[in-house]
Amino acid sequence: KQWYQRRVRAMEKLLVLLLAVTSVACKQRTLVILENVLTKETHSSFLSDLVAKDIDLVYKYATDSSLTIKKYGEPLYDNIIILAPSVSAFGNGITANDFLEFVDDGGNVVMSASTEIGDPIKEIAAEVGIEIDDEGTSVIDHMNYDASDAGYHNLIVAREFSATPVIVGEAPKPVLFKGVGMAADSDNPLVIDILRASATAYSHAVDQDILDYPLAIGNNLLLVAGMQARNNARVVIFGSHDMLSDAFYNAEIAAAAAGNQAFVGSVMSWALKLNGDLRFSNVKHNKVGEAPSDAAYRITDEVEYSIVIEEMRNGNWEAFKGSDVQLDFVRIDPFVRTALIPNAQGVFHIGFKVPDVYGSSSSRWTTTE
Repeated sequence: KQWYQRRVRAMEKLLVLLLAVTSVACKQRTLVILENVLTKETHSSFLSDLVAKDIDLVYKYATDSSLTIKKYGEPLYDNIIILAPSVSAFGNGITANDFLEFVDDGGNVVMSASTEIGDPIKEIAAEVGIEIDDEGTSVIDHMNYDASDAGYHNLIVAREFSATPVIVGEAPKPVLFKGVGMAADSDNPLVIDILRASATAYSHAVDQDILDYPLAIGNNLLLVAGMQARNNARVVIFGSHDMLSDAFYNAEIAAAAAGNQAFVGSVMSWALKLNGDLRFSNVKHNKVGEAPSDAAYRITDEVEYSIVIEEMRNGNWEAFKGSDVQLDFVRIDPFVRTALIPNAQGVFHIGFKVPDVYGSSSSRWTTTE
């Protein structure tokens, strides 16, 4: 009996240990690359918010000789956050291509930029369809600058958010921005304008006459940009390193709290796939009135199709509430294209008739949300 009780207690301890290991393993492992030792202090709220999202942070300095992204050909991290805008070269021979390969492997990358922008950050951005303006330039706005601006009109109040609540949050408040401008590659449909400059803004050096046309002006000038790759990996670039800082988090705009912390928090949740990620399951199809089957259909058969779609929201999977999910029944081109009707449990369903066209067809679903 005593031997049995000891075995039971040992199994209970092992179970607790396994649960603890599983809990740790489920955490997103995120590499944070710092500019210098002060960054953890100046951006402590930004980093604390990530820890509060149950993100496991691993810190390295940009020039650290032990900086590593992969081991044995496999990524060591789920996400990489680069808070080193002026770095001229990463340690251990890490190059921009290593970060791009990380994205190709499905990893997410977040970077901050500034007027003191280094070539590696510019190179990574350019490869994902986002051009960062030259070193020494700033976003300038003579109509939308903050009262605490030093006279250069480059401490601006930004409020031109993307109309995508899953990225920017619901009704975001104006934010403070001081940094470098960006422009999107018009040939890259994967780039997302997360935060744009106002119609009166432009990008240039604050202490130089304007002799050449700026990189971009007005709403074409991006302050925060993103890219979602076809493998669902996400890249976000903040044009202002300062907008992530404690100073800007605690600042006020017209006697009201700046919206930096809430806005950045929403963008980071999207970038790290804590929001806006989709998964599907239970794909079923059958002739009307029959059980689901993999049997072939004949022309003019009446068919039912259903699929369960879930969306990640605040770290939890919930029923997807999209209103534009559509089904294509395809033979080279879609012969049937119809909207799928959802219910409260995230089950999308539709019935349709197989077209009177001989050949092999397949079904697929899409959504733009």
